[in-house]
Amino acid sequence: MIRIVTKDNAERHVSSLYQMHRIRKTVFKDRLGWDVTVSGELEFDEYDALGPSYLLSIDRYGTLNGCVRLLPTTGPNMLRDIFASFVTKAAVPRGERVWEASRFAVSGNTTAAEAGLSQTTYDLLIGVLKFGLSNGISTIACVVDVRMERILRRAGWQLERLGPAHRIGNTIAMAGQLDVSAQILRQLEARVGLAHAAAA
Repeated sequence: MIRIVTKDNAERHVSSLYQMHRIRKTVFKDRLGWDVTVSGELEFDEYDALGPSYLLSIDRYGTLNGCVRLLPTTGPNMLRDIFASFVTKAAVPRGERVWEASRFAVSGNTTAAEAGLSQTTYDLLIGVLKFGLSNGISTIACVVDVRMERILRRAGWQLERLGPAHRIGNTIAMAGQLDVSAQILRQLEARVGLAHAAAA
């Protein structure tokens, strides 16, 4: 199940948000070695204070298995403020219909679905597309590592690179953007549907 948490309902989802910050610390600090702000077992940054929308993948037992953060590009965002030098092929994406996705993280105990990707990964990607379509978003901007670029490709959502790759911590990352469309949503849903049929 995908739960959308915003500044308006965050107080009802304190436990889920706590789990989210724990997963982010495990993924970005411990696994990827990024220079991120950590307090105890939690990772957070200044963009968490801007009222972003979080998409949380939560199982039937209430356990958080993955997350992604979404922010409009008309205000402060990581690509513009921190990684603008990564963008060399065009202007840094910005506009009313352009949002930034960041802090995409999946726990290590999720089940596989299709093309070697976890069910949680598909749920989050489909959740981002549905969120985008329901909010008039046409483009998702992001900074991802090469592993995430491969995940997107295997899922059938092609990342357009906006510049060359750079080293961040233990990974190689690049700026990119993704089109949001009903067609791409149908393609991802079909892949997951085929996986469910094969498993039945």
